[in-house]
Amino acid sequence: MSMRTPLNRARGSGSTKDGTGHWWAQRLTGVALVPLTLWFVFSVLSLAGADYAAFKAWAGDYGRAVLLILLIIAIFHHAQLGLQVVIEDYVHKEATKVVMMVVMKFAVYLCAAGCLVAVLKFALGS
Repeated sequence: MSMRTPLNRARGSGSTKDGTGHWWAQRLTGVALVPLTLWFVFSVLSLAGADYAAFKAWAGDYGRAVLLILLIIAIFHHAQLGLQVVIEDYVHKEATKVVMMVVMKFAVYLCAAGCLVAVLKFALGS
């Protein structure tokens, strides 16, 4: 029988560590993705049949560029959080888990950086 109180056992220790922050980040990015994705889908549908110059002008608008950057950040952060949970839950060997986590995060950040550079090229007119 332990002499520690339940609060003392829960404070700063336990199996959850940063689980609450991870859970909130996943929910917030999910909520942010709803309006951003709807905006993006309707915007792209309105560009159906447009040529490259029209798309470049559309993506080059600073307001749209900011929304595209927010969409990219939310998508890739949400994906990284989800993939992290999958790896943590289904990969049982610690060494494999660490390698997969590093590779996954590197791939997500690389893809996000590529998308951000593309948007910035349109927005800055390069």
